[in-house]
Amino acid sequence: MTAEHTPVVRTRFAPSPTGYLHLGGARTALFSWAYARHNQGVFVLRIEDTDLERSTPEAVQAILDSMQWLDMRPDEGPYYQMQRMDRYREVIAQMLAAGTAYYCYSSPEEVEAMRERARARGAKPRYDGTWRPEPGKVLPPIPEGRKPVVRFKNPQDGATGWNDLIKGPISFDNTELDDLIIARPDGTPTYNFCVVVDDWDMRITHVLRGDDHVNNTPRQINILRALGAELPQYGHVPMILGPDGEKLSKRHGAVNVMEYDREGYLPEAMMNYLARLGWSHGNDELFSREQLVQWFDTRHLSKSAAQWDPKKLNWVNAHYIRQMPDAELAARVAPRIAALGGDPAAVDLPAAMALLKERAETLNQLAQAAMLFCGPYQPADEALRAQHLDEAGRAVLHDFAQRAAALPDWNTEAISGVVHEVLEARGIKMPKLGIPLRVAVTGRKQTPSVDAVLALIGRETVLQRLAGI
Repeated sequence: MTAEHTPVVRTRFAPSPTGYLHLGGARTALFSWAYARHNQGVFVLRIEDTDLERSTPEAVQAILDSMQWLDMRPDEGPYYQMQRMDRYREVIAQMLAAGTAYYCYSSPEEVEAMRERARARGAKPRYDGTWRPEPGKVLPPIPEGRKPVVRFKNPQDGATGWNDLIKGPISFDNTELDDLIIARPDGTPTYNFCVVVDDWDMRITHVLRGDDHVNNTPRQINILRALGAELPQYGHVPMILGPDGEKLSKRHGAVNVMEYDREGYLPEAMMNYLARLGWSHGNDELFSREQLVQWFDTRHLSKSAAQWDPKKLNWVNAHYIRQMPDAELAARVAPRIAALGGDPAAVDLPAAMALLKERAETLNQLAQAAMLFCGPYQPADEALRAQHLDEAGRAVLHDFAQRAAALPDWNTEAISGVVHEVLEARGIKMPKLGIPLRVAVTGRKQTPSVDAVLALIGRETVLQRLAGI
């Protein structure tokens, strides 16, 4: 096939809006997005909202917010299944007419009895095909007033298999697959059927999804074949485990993607970390979105489950914080400072970020650290003052204040020069000046480099606080 006739790669992410977007779903979306981008293809977002009891507008918005935060904007969509009901009914009518689907009048109780009988003889519990039309078969009389379901007429011999993009060859005997319901008694279509029609109509070429869908795949393949549709390629991604080796859940901490935004993680870091959960490019741990797109392929997706590691995520996030330009970092941290009751305008915030970011793992930690400059001044308590602002300490600070007041320029380098002058003139070590200086000016015993801290606080405020001891 020549390049111009190669079909465009089309992937999709199809969450159900029954809650927030969890980490496993976000990773699946990321892999689908990256595969489409790598192949100059199309990434489709589809909201599978047919579960009317559990689907909510708030959950839809949570999914959209998470996708936007991670900067995985779809090329098409979002499409909503509830807006496509007429299309599903149209296809069901076509299948009934073609004989690839049929009406089944068995009640739920009758179907359960069929399953019990199968269990009793050691067979797989399943619908027994009572209403399946076959040549020469006489169907039972239709029960009066009973509304039927519509069942797909699944092949009864052979096997249905595919070469999974991640797991390799997978096959199911068709005898294991009963005639699944594709429309309920009220006419509403079922999940497996809607997915098939959507993938067909949207010309999806590659389906990357969690391996909890492996058992759905042969059923969906058989329906697609009955419709005469092209089959997409399927890849099933293993689940994410918690640090304890169990399936990732709420007890392991935040599993809602937007919770990580609230906790101060950068979307760039989350993207990087999620990509490494089950995919690799050599030994590279840190990479940009552009590199992910350039490198991504399904051959390096892992067949085994990935393990969530909060410490590793913090390490990745800290890297992205350190790499971010100070002005951009300040813009991201400012709202978090304000939320703590601080004033982001009280200091040269980009300069404060430059000072503080080497020690921070999250934006929230940065905001908390910046309260040294942006929050109300809290003088040291009496115990700290008594320990460090005794007569000797005050004499050292008085010397420092006199020298600092005479500085022509107020900056880190100039203040550092004064610090060294005082140390040399008095023959003392740094703690004898640094700790009293911190206690007097910041109310704290520990801060980042004291000369940089004083430079940011400002000459007038520093000298005023020193005069008040």
